[in-house]
Amino acid sequence: MTGTVVIEAVGLGKRYRRGVPVDTGLRHALERFVRSPLSALRGAKMETFWALKDVALEVKEGEVLGLIGRNGAGKTTLLKILSRITRPTEGWAEIHGRVGSLLEVGTGFHPELTGRENTFLSGAILGMGKAEIERKFDEIVAFAELERFIDTPVKHYSSGMYVRLAFAVAAHLEPEILLVDEVLAVGDINFQKKCLGKMGDVARAGRTVVLVSHQLNQIRRLCHRVVWIDEGSVRQDGPTHEVVSAYESAMASGERNGGPSARGTGSKARFVRWEIADSRGGNPQVLTTLEPVTIKIAIEINQTIRHGHHGIALRNLDQQLIWAWAADDVDLPVGTRELCYTFPMLPLRPGPYSWHVSLYDEDDLVDYWDCLPEMIVATETHQHRSDEWNGILNIPSRFAIQEPK
Repeated sequence: MTGTVVIEAVGLGKRYRRGVPVDTGLRHALERFVRSPLSALRGAKMETFWALKDVALEVKEGEVLGLIGRNGAGKTTLLKILSRITRPTEGWAEIHGRVGSLLEVGTGFHPELTGRENTFLSGAILGMGKAEIERKFDEIVAFAELERFIDTPVKHYSSGMYVRLAFAVAAHLEPEILLVDEVLAVGDINFQKKCLGKMGDVARAGRTVVLVSHQLNQIRRLCHRVVWIDEGSVRQDGPTHEVVSAYESAMASGERNGGPSARGTGSKARFVRWEIADSRGGNPQVLTTLEPVTIKIAIEINQTIRHGHHGIALRNLDQQLIWAWAADDVDLPVGTRELCYTFPMLPLRPGPYSWHVSLYDEDDLVDYWDCLPEMIVATETHQHRSDEWNGILNIPSRFAIQEPK
């Protein structure tokens, strides 16, 4: 990846009208007025909403950028503006390089033309010569698995055939910048795996990719960086595992991260905060290393506790118990103390995790806390390349083949 910026957007905004009537003739307008004068008058002032608002973005040459967010957040609108399909209402965007886009199944295909003709048409739109397209043609057809149907008009293709050819054309005709929106959501599992492999090849070839997907493991595997779009604005922009894990955590917790949890009075003592000691990423709740790590949990003691019982547990997003431990006969004098846990490493699969801590004074519960915000594991992935073989642990290993001794 070089330092050359190939996509730059500043202050992008896109406003749409909501509820525009389809029938706009005079007769229909009069009918609406006769039926309901008030609603007709209200209809004269159409409601508008911002699909995007004040979005700034930079993508460098050779970077693979993921766009994530809920449905309707504005991800597709952003790609349509970058593809020059839609004009922004405000702001501007510049793209330096030959752009290939795959925003919908069969985008840019003419239904009356055959698969062969559409392949050459797409290449010509990208500015490629006939000889250059012919050199790639057999590879495209083989990848799409459409040898028997390549001379059939694409209007007769199924949606799966459409997307196979559309992806093959977009990925093989070597645009300098590839914009892809949820293409991997269509097609069978084997073709999705082929697409993932090809996207990896495109990225390793140094071309720029902007990918929208709800399949977060694919985003983790392919993308160098992720932008989280929320309600038309950039909510977070940063390293892939950190942003994806924060998004998963927010979706799973109903946006409760960082807020107060339901707890007792904690009159004798109260847990007040937690952190990862010496966090390298700058965020004390984000784990970025597989080296030794210390977790610190601060507690304020208002009344001396003798013969206390303290417990701690770690759970993943699915509330599976990962680890737990307890200490008896804990003495805590009045004041603030830090309960410290040092681990040789926490080899956990990237994602959100939650610590749970408790304190008893003999048999009486003093305080119980679901530590917030949650811990985000954003370490490098050491897992199988297939999602179904990704386990709970993320353990680095070395592989070698040798003769027996």
